[in-house]
Amino acid sequence: MSRLVRASAALLLTSAFVVPFAPTAGAAVPMEPSGDADFTLTILHANDPESRLLSASGQEDFGGAARFTTLINDLREAEESGSDGVVTVNSGDMYLPGPEFSASREDGAPFYDAVAARYAGYDAIAMGNHEFDFGPDVYAEFIEQLPDVPVVAANVDVSKEPSLAALRDAGRIAPSTVVEAGGEQVGIVGALYPLLSTISSPRNVVIEDVVAPVQAEVDRLTAEGVDKIIMISHLQGIAYEERVARELTGIDAIVAGGGHEIMANPDDALVPGDQVTAHPGTGAPLSYPLIATNPDGEEVPIVTAGSNYKYVGRLVLDFDAAGDVISVSDRSGTVRVSGAGDDAVAPDADVEAQVTKPISDYVAELAETVVAQSEVDLNGVQNPGVRTQETNLGDLVADGLLDTGVRNAADYGVPEPQIGIQNGGGIRNASVIPAGPLTSLDTYSIAPFANQVAVVPDLPRSQIKELLEQGVAAAPAASGAFMQVAGVNFAYDPARTAQVVDGDGNVTTPGERVRNVILHDGTVLVKDGKVVEGDPITVVTNDFSARGGDNYPFRGADFTVVGSTYQGALERLITGRLEGRITEAAYPEGGAGRIVVGEEATVPDPGTGPSPSPSPSPTDGPTGGPTDGPTGGPSGDPSDPASKSPKPGDGGDGSLPRTGTAVLGLVAAAVVAVGAGGAALYLSRKRKGAEPAGLDG
Repeated sequence: MSRLVRASAALLLTSAFVVPFAPTAGAAVPMEPSGDADFTLTILHANDPESRLLSASGQEDFGGAARFTTLINDLREAEESGSDGVVTVNSGDMYLPGPEFSASREDGAPFYDAVAARYAGYDAIAMGNHEFDFGPDVYAEFIEQLPDVPVVAANVDVSKEPSLAALRDAGRIAPSTVVEAGGEQVGIVGALYPLLSTISSPRNVVIEDVVAPVQAEVDRLTAEGVDKIIMISHLQGIAYEERVARELTGIDAIVAGGGHEIMANPDDALVPGDQVTAHPGTGAPLSYPLIATNPDGEEVPIVTAGSNYKYVGRLVLDFDAAGDVISVSDRSGTVRVSGAGDDAVAPDADVEAQVTKPISDYVAELAETVVAQSEVDLNGVQNPGVRTQETNLGDLVADGLLDTGVRNAADYGVPEPQIGIQNGGGIRNASVIPAGPLTSLDTYSIAPFANQVAVVPDLPRSQIKELLEQGVAAAPAASGAFMQVAGVNFAYDPARTAQVVDGDGNVTTPGERVRNVILHDGTVLVKDGKVVEGDPITVVTNDFSARGGDNYPFRGADFTVVGSTYQGALERLITGRLEGRITEAAYPEGGAGRIVVGEEATVPDPGTGPSPSPSPSPTDGPTGGPTDGPTGGPSGDPSDPASKSPKPGDGGDGSLPRTGTAVLGLVAAAVVAVGAGGAALYLSRKRKGAEPAGLDG
């Protein structure tokens, strides 16, 4: 449907991708408007809000749902006079586990992300991966609280999930929708990342490959006379969207999601600290829009606009009478959500009252709720840190998994685990937390995802060695797969052969790095690089890792979630077994010697670290009943882990940052929202069900 007129020749992209396909063309500048347009359509879009409802992280003057609402409504009003029609869409990841989202899980609280979506006035919303982090039933509750706006996904089958199937039957979930804009029919088709089960918890939702079902839906709309069709997709990276654009016909534009890329033109103002994302093939900055060429030789603009309510994207397309796109208006681009400077907008009063205020109160409560006193600085820096070596904070998080796994094993009918494994990529505060008070909000900044504590029973010792080998396979380079451990000490030699694992968790090159492995009860599992035969071992980890995330070679082993998120397990360990005191003896700076470089593991000292109780007391039962739909947020996008990872601060002198950026942003936003000089407000609402640690159960 497209025959775009461009201001300059496309830059031919020839560099190799890290994904198995070659790139196509990208536009260096937006295309000039054509003088013979028969119809002009503006697409306003948001990407990956992810519950960042208060403000951009560490930037209280930018972002936030209330300012975003004002801006998108102002742009819609302006475009309705400058265009023939306007549609407003969101590419998914409407919410994300964390402190702001947990406010929605209070008794009687609405889904605040759904409230914000109502005021944004979307015509269609795509499915994102994080919508499934708490499983299909929670997602269904969220959709029920949205306004009467369709959620679109052509390659998703929800028929085996009753709560979502009911919404499909009611027309709330559909492959596509048709919107009237300026007297014209505009089709909007959705698509979701096919490998969703590797990064979230769709349970019985089936996701097909993208091209065939989307093409079938586009062809159906075209046969019904719809000649203006856009796709809103959540494929986790612009490279994937670009590949799909080159394989589909009949689509006039794609609004991409999941990759958090920032596209912008030279005159587009960005949130301080943001940079335009480099194209994964050429390394050149991504201009707005990126252009791909489809099989018919037609050019398709692809757009995205960052994440976290920081930007509104505005794509203005000129069509001829035949319904072909002939140009992209030069007013297309990325518009930042600002509360300061010449482009500042005032927060929407309704969103401020119904979303910002209650969440600010809740976050202020978390920031004021001290769960422990630490005698020692806790190191959660990523590199060097939890992604390269043992740290005391890594030990603490892994101990939380083991503590909860042992506590809850009997209630969930699984053996008590002997080893705890936490992937370093799931520890996200990216800072050193100074000795002193540790708050509930700190635990969310450390462990922000919906990852559930999962027990994997009776693994052969050879597979335990493979798991440990995977944890150190990238060393000394930083990797989210580098593991923090509990219940075990091991030694490895980074000069030896690294293990290689394929996408199915099969070891294609055996690792020779892990030399010595000793359980904390003294049992030797590996000696001189060789597995010592003996009884199988039960592991507790998070369900992201248990599903094979970070290529951990669990290879589809059965696992059982045991009633807690990893954040809940961390907070419960601190407030329970550690009795609110993190000692330097148990968690020394540099770690307790659980992971060492060399041939011989440190001999475990039974007098250090927590000692999980093998039998819970009557008040120490699981934090929630058994679930048949474990949740699991990813530690990052598996196709590009760095794209979503918080970056540690750097003062230029090599010193470590002293506080988590997530905590700073949330606390600052809360303080601004509740008013300077006011005391932190303490909520008295009872938390939902069995959720004493925030997102448990």
